[in-house]
Amino acid sequence: MSNTAAPVAALIPAPRPSVDDSDAVSVLPGLFVPEASQWLSTSSGRIAGDGYSWMQTVHWVAGSGLYKPRRHRSHGPRSFGATTVRVAQELAQLFPCRPGIEYLMRRTGLSERSVEYHLGMLREAGLLAWIVKGTRVSGGPAQASEFARMIPPEFDRALGIRTVQRDEDAPAYTRAASGIAKADRKLMAKLAQKASRKVRKPRSKTSSKAPARGARKAADQGTATAVSDEARCTPMQVGTSAVSPAGGTYFPPESKLASGASKSPTPKKGKAKAAGGRRKLNAVGRRFRLAGELTRRVEWLRGCSVPRIAWVAREVADAGWTSDEVLAWLEIRGTAERVRRGSGLLAVLLASATTVLDTPAKRTSAVEQWHRAEEARRRHRIERVRAARERHDGGWQAPASRAVRREVEAAIDQLLSPAPAPVDVEEGQGLVLDGTKTFELGDEELAPLITAMREELAYGRTELVSAAIETLGAEEATRVLGEGLVRRALQLEGLARSSAIAFGTR
Repeated sequence: MSNTAAPVAALIPAPRPSVDDSDAVSVLPGLFVPEASQWLSTSSGRIAGDGYSWMQTVHWVAGSGLYKPRRHRSHGPRSFGATTVRVAQELAQLFPCRPGIEYLMRRTGLSERSVEYHLGMLREAGLLAWIVKGTRVSGGPAQASEFARMIPPEFDRALGIRTVQRDEDAPAYTRAASGIAKADRKLMAKLAQKASRKVRKPRSKTSSKAPARGARKAADQGTATAVSDEARCTPMQVGTSAVSPAGGTYFPPESKLASGASKSPTPKKGKAKAAGGRRKLNAVGRRFRLAGELTRRVEWLRGCSVPRIAWVAREVADAGWTSDEVLAWLEIRGTAERVRRGSGLLAVLLASATTVLDTPAKRTSAVEQWHRAEEARRRHRIERVRAARERHDGGWQAPASRAVRREVEAAIDQLLSPAPAPVDVEEGQGLVLDGTKTFELGDEELAPLITAMREELAYGRTELVSAAIETLGAEEATRVLGEGLVRRALQLEGLARSSAIAFGTR
């Protein structure tokens, strides 16, 4: 155990003896999670609600001495110390927690092997669990691993934290804290104080003697690592401090369990947030919120820079306009068919918005008018789609072009013109197929054939007549079948090859 972590270990409460066996002495087991249990699905811990509460657990593990890496390996760091806390501090700020090795090397100044050592220590201590394990494919980019920040069950038992599973069907790692033992609230407040401080890399010993004095002072106070003695302004606290404030300004769920009697340096919640309400945005926050809504709802603003749209819409945002009111104003002004620069067009359209719609009543009226216009456009689209579907499913519609209509009417007149009387077939009339054999057809054989040809012509089919023309020839088919039947079949074949009209059955 490092000297800097010793004061935290002294604050760990001794396990309470059992009621049945008051003389028995129980000791917390050492922290170690085997590789098979370092996945989220196999972990025995619970997911941390946020990075702040997770850092409380990290500082507790660093000061408890329950995890000693050299018990399980013969190489790597000797203890869970300051460098591991700095790596965990970077992981606490990632949402989701998908750190790349190169990113952690750049942020912490460590080597690749050192980063891998400390990530492995966090997994073995039960503070990290794999969700997706990264891969390295030859010739392709390396895929970063995704972790879940976990709170080991030893932490809950040591501090007397009670957990509850709100959803019975959910996995066990989704349980949440519901209470804490009264005797352990002081320790929770101290851990909250440590989690609010940003751990930095200590300066080299050759630079000056002041960092060494600052390091000794920080060690006396029980911090995880030494930091520079530069006075940093902490607007969320009183006075100045030798350490930086917390990365976030919110409390973890466990911080609500700390005793109110102990004076905590962490910022207190406002009345609105303590009551469960949302934090009130300032002017810049309202601008960015309006800009985000506009880039999602206005089609020609998609892809635009949100900060630039926030600057363009700053006047209406400061006046308290909502996205519906801005859309109603754009409906009144109108937009261009082709937009090359959305932010520039928005700046032109919003130039006189606050002057024209200068009261909430006018803006409300504009929004109502915009809603009515949207409803009218929606009904128009429905009617247009319905009419197109009826035209598609209904009967044939006359073409719009007059020339095409004249050609269609002429073709229909030819089809509907009365066919000449059938040619009487005399006895002994024959059909010559190949010039060697003659087949004699009488009235009984020829009349059903001509009737079948006429029925097919009525449906626009000319297969039988075409076969007869190809077999007998045009002159012989005209003599046998009749001039009207052959001429009508040839007309249908010509119209079928034209693009102006099509025959067939539905």
